[in-house]
Amino acid sequence: MRGNLRRRLRPFYPQLLLAAVFLLFVITLSFLSDHFLTWKNIKNIAEANSFRLLLALGMTVVMSSAAIDLSAGSIVSLSGIIMAGLIGVGWDVSLAIVIGLIGGIVMGALNGYVIAKSRLSPFIVTLAFMSIYRGLSLIVTEGIPITKLPAAFRFWGRSYIDKLNPPLIIAAVVFLFLIPFMSRTKPGQYILASGGSEEALRRQGVNTSFYRVLAHAMLGLTAAITGLIVTARLNSAEANAGIGMDIDAITAVIMGGTPLSGGRAHLVGSLIAVLLLGTIRNGLTILSVSSYYQQFFSGVLLLVSVLLAKRREQTFI
Repeated sequence: MRGNLRRRLRPFYPQLLLAAVFLLFVITLSFLSDHFLTWKNIKNIAEANSFRLLLALGMTVVMSSAAIDLSAGSIVSLSGIIMAGLIGVGWDVSLAIVIGLIGGIVMGALNGYVIAKSRLSPFIVTLAFMSIYRGLSLIVTEGIPITKLPAAFRFWGRSYIDKLNPPLIIAAVVFLFLIPFMSRTKPGQYILASGGSEEALRRQGVNTSFYRVLAHAMLGLTAAITGLIVTARLNSAEANAGIGMDIDAITAVIMGGTPLSGGRAHLVGSLIAVLLLGTIRNGLTILSVSSYYQQFFSGVLLLVSVLLAKRREQTFI
């Protein structure tokens, strides 16, 4: 009986360990500060990390296909600039947002298309596109932020719907959509299979290039939504927006248990990891610890997560 339970729980060990670490941090920080475990601060953590969760969910889809995308942060920036720029020249807010979201999808799909057709490493391809998209952001804005956005646009980052922040609602909807999409639909299964054995999938007559493009397009969409939220929260579209967000997303996905070799997508693990990283950032801020240490801890967590992920893969092999 106990042996069967262990076998059933074994695939979920990373998530259970992560949840335990998260709980440990919550308990520790609640003792160190009376302000940490308050409703106001809990709400602040949730709202501040909703857009980070969106990006991590999109990255989970890509990494489950045994790929990686370093251009996500640049897509966040360029998508926000597209929306703000169109509004600035008189476009309707809703239409500008739709065009920005489509732009994110196109940028992500272009990443996937080049990877699929060139057979080059996703790391190299998306590293190149990271510079291309960031460069376009700088060219379009000339390094000058686009500010003074209308209230209808700022709504997506600052307002509330029945006491809920729109980014929280969007993140919850995307999360609840992706769980059945990845586990129960044919496109989701093909994306996972692309990570597990792309060649075997190709021999069965499946157009693996399409599903590679689809995975990156989905990340492009979540990055564009993140760009919308970040731009609305800051009331400013900047070329430097989104820097480091891709690394944070990759860290969360690896910590959440999605293997580097693909084949599985642990969306719940990514959620817990985002909350853990957000809790650490929030706790260090409350304790007046320098942001430099926050960056240091993020790097340490990424390194440890990669090493543990590699060890898990070797164990399963």
